[in-house]
Amino acid sequence: MSMINRRLRTATATVLCAGLLLTACGGGGDSSDDASDDAGTDEAGAEAEEEEEESTDDAADDVDFSSIEVALIPGGAHPYFQPWQDGGQAAVDEFGLAGYTFNETGEWDQTRQNAAIDSLAAQGYRSFGIFGVSPTDINTTFSNLKAEGFAVASLASCPEGDENEADFCLSTDTGEAAYLAAVAVIEQMGGEGNLVHLTGNAVDSNTQRRIDGVSRAIDETDGAVSLLTTITDIDTDLQTAQHAVSDLLAAQGDEVDGIVTTAFNPAVAATRGVEETGLDIKVIAIDDDSTILDAIREGTISGTVAQNPWGQGYVGSWVLAALDSGACTMNEPGLYVDSGSFLVTQENVETYDEERQAASMSILEDFQNEYLSCS
Repeated sequence: MSMINRRLRTATATVLCAGLLLTACGGGGDSSDDASDDAGTDEAGAEAEEEEEESTDDAADDVDFSSIEVALIPGGAHPYFQPWQDGGQAAVDEFGLAGYTFNETGEWDQTRQNAAIDSLAAQGYRSFGIFGVSPTDINTTFSNLKAEGFAVASLASCPEGDENEADFCLSTDTGEAAYLAAVAVIEQMGGEGNLVHLTGNAVDSNTQRRIDGVSRAIDETDGAVSLLTTITDIDTDLQTAQHAVSDLLAAQGDEVDGIVTTAFNPAVAATRGVEETGLDIKVIAIDDDSTILDAIREGTISGTVAQNPWGQGYVGSWVLAALDSGACTMNEPGLYVDSGSFLVTQENVETYDEERQAASMSILEDFQNEYLSCS
């Protein structure tokens, strides 16, 4: 089952449509009758498509979720996943699910996470939203769950490679988010200087995508910006990240013009480190911990790229319930959907969450109207 990037497919469709329009505009005068006929056909087709979407949406709205409980299972304890609980509860309250559970007992070990999943299945759970510990092995877990008839989502991270055995993956486009952050900090640096990248677990496929995203932004400067260093494996806990940042600033602080962080704990550590040392280093962080948001308000750092874990929990829970109910099926099993990235600066620090909430509702509508077939 191939993961398909919906955004790229939409962009391709837009280009193709533009080409078709240009071809139509280039026709001779005798094509006016054909154009009228085509317009009428297109209008009828659009109306039929709209009616079909409304029918699917209505069918999804009528599904009874009162017997369905969703299990949200991160790889282990980490601040990033806490909003999953609020999203799951919002889905319970809004859509009438029987409940949800949040289980972070995997302790970042795939075998332990599998044991936690098995335990929940034995308790009667049939809908699983999972952040797999091992991106190379999690497809085996997904396949086993699917073989039992369970609904399965890969949340916040997709399996490594091109195959996703879960029903869908709802995750940040981590490469694009890192690119967005790097472009923003390079702009704050005046388009030149030395950049440091602080990130997470080197073996995580998300980390490699983030490294590639930062590299892409640097390459676009044609040598004006240099990557001083990339420091990985410092997202285990805040203490580890703070130690790495302290060592960096002590040894090379005068050489650093900008820091881009693409993992939670390094983001908090870099924010505090720059604040405490007073060094003139531009920082674009990741996520929206209160320490980071306060630093943006105060002008200590330039901004952050917020992700959408709440939307992953909220939308993911609804889709899992819809699949578990048997009323809906994925049109493209294994589909990848970007849950969104949002650049936060002083200009929008008080309002960015409204944009994120709106994006979550839009993603939900896309599932209801396009990605699912419901009866």
